[in-house]
Amino acid sequence: MNKLLLLGLLLVCIPLSGQKMTNSKKAVIASIEQHQSKLIQISDSIWAQAETAFQEDDSSRILADYAEANGFTVERGVAGMPTAFVATYGSGKPVISVLGEYDALPGISQKAQPTKSPLNEGAAGHGCGHNLFGTASLGAAVAVKELIEAGKLKGTVKFFGTPAEEKFFGKIWMVKAGLWDDVDVNLSWHPSANTEADVQSTLALVDFKVEFFGQAAHASADPWNGRSASDALELYTTGINYYREHIKPTVRIHYHIQDGGQVVNVVPDYSRLWVRVRDTKRSGMMPVYERVMAMAEGAAIMANVDYKISLISGIYEVLVNRAGGEIMQRNLELLGPIPYSDEEMAFGRKIQEETGKPQVGMDSGITPLKETKENPGGGSTDVGDVSWNVPNINLGVTVAPKDTPWHSWAVVACGGMSIGHKGMLQAAKALGMTMADLFENPKLVEKVKAEYIERKGNETYEAIIPEGPPPIGNN
Repeated sequence: MNKLLLLGLLLVCIPLSGQKMTNSKKAVIASIEQHQSKLIQISDSIWAQAETAFQEDDSSRILADYAEANGFTVERGVAGMPTAFVATYGSGKPVISVLGEYDALPGISQKAQPTKSPLNEGAAGHGCGHNLFGTASLGAAVAVKELIEAGKLKGTVKFFGTPAEEKFFGKIWMVKAGLWDDVDVNLSWHPSANTEADVQSTLALVDFKVEFFGQAAHASADPWNGRSASDALELYTTGINYYREHIKPTVRIHYHIQDGGQVVNVVPDYSRLWVRVRDTKRSGMMPVYERVMAMAEGAAIMANVDYKISLISGIYEVLVNRAGGEIMQRNLELLGPIPYSDEEMAFGRKIQEETGKPQVGMDSGITPLKETKENPGGGSTDVGDVSWNVPNINLGVTVAPKDTPWHSWAVVACGGMSIGHKGMLQAAKALGMTMADLFENPKLVEKVKAEYIERKGNETYEAIIPEGPPPIGNN
C-alpha cells in the first residue's frame, strides 16, 4: 500500500477532535439565525424566478442588492457578464472568498409539492438547488462581515456571484479576468442528498458544437442533386458510438442533436449537434476531444458536405484540498445533524415513492470524511477552474431525500420548501464557521495553501474558452 493511500485511510479512521465552539462561531450561527427569514425570502424569490444561464437578471440583482444593503462594496457586471458580481468587505489579509450560484435548468418547473406538477408548464426550475447555493454563501459572507465590522476578525471577505454554471460556465471568464488573484482561500458548497465535507474531485469537461452544411434537394424527385447534412450527422454519431469501445471507462461522451433537418421530403442542407467529452483529468480528456473533433471531418468527407466546429467552453476537474476538508468536517460535527419534522420526512418519502426509490426519507447524518478517490465519476463544475487558481474548500449539504434524481423536478420541489431551507441555513453556518477558523488561525491558511501548491505541481492552467467575450444571449 503506498504512503499517500495509507495516509488517506488514517485520516478517514482517526476521529476529528479538539474543535471548539468559539465566540466567533457562535456569532456566525447567531447571525444566520437572525437573518434566516430574509435568507429564506431571497432563496424563494430566486426559486420562483428560475432564470437560466446568463439570464439571471433578477436573481443576481436580489443577491447583489442584499450584499450592498449589508455594507459590502459591490462591483456588478464583472468579466463581461451582466449577471456576475463581486461583493467585498474589509481590508488586508487574509482574503477569504465564497462562491454563489443562481442559475436554473430549463424545462423542469415544479411546485413545492412531492408529486410531479409544473409551476409553469415548460419553464425552468432549480433542479440543482442554486437558489439555495447563492443565498447560503451570501448569508455566510454577511455573518463574517459583521465580525470584521465589530473588530472581532481582521481581513477581507468576498462573495462571488457566478452565473451560468449549468451551461456556459461563467467562472472561467471570471478566473481569466483575475478576480481570484488576491484571494488566499476560496470556499464553495453544493446542495446534495447528504451532508459532508467534500474531498472528491469532479470530471473535466469540454463542450463544442458541430455543424454540417450540404445542398438541399427534393428527397424523391432528385435526391442525387442533394448533399445531406443529416447523413453527415448520422455518420458522425455512429463514429462516436463505435469509438466508445476504445476509450477508458472513465471517459464520458454525450451528444444532443439540435437540428437534423426540418421536413421529410427535403434533403437537409444543415444539421447541428452539441457534443460533450469528459474524463477524470483534463490531460485524459484532451486526446479524446481531439479524436472526436477529427471524426467530424471524416463524416463530412463521407457525406460530401462542409463542416464547422465551434468551441463552447471547457472546465477542469476540481483540485481537492483535504486540509480544508478537515476544517469543514470538524465544523459540520460541531453543528450536528439537520433535524427534520415528521411532515418533512413524509415529504421526502413521497418524493422517493414518486421517483421509484426506497422510501427511507431524509439522510440527516453527517458523513465521515472519506478517502479521496482516484476516479471519482459523477458530474462536472466550473468550481474546478477556480480550484486550479486558488485553494478551494468544498462542502455538500442535504437539501433533498436520499437517492433523489438530480437535475429533476424532485429537487426543485424540495428547494422551494422547508427541507431546502434547512439545508441552506446549515450550509451558511458551516461555511461561516470555517471562514472564521481561517481568519483566526493563519497556520490553517498556510496548511491549506501548502496542499494546493503540492497538488497543483507544475501544471499550468489554461482556460478552455473561445476567443472573445462570454456568449451572452446565446441560449
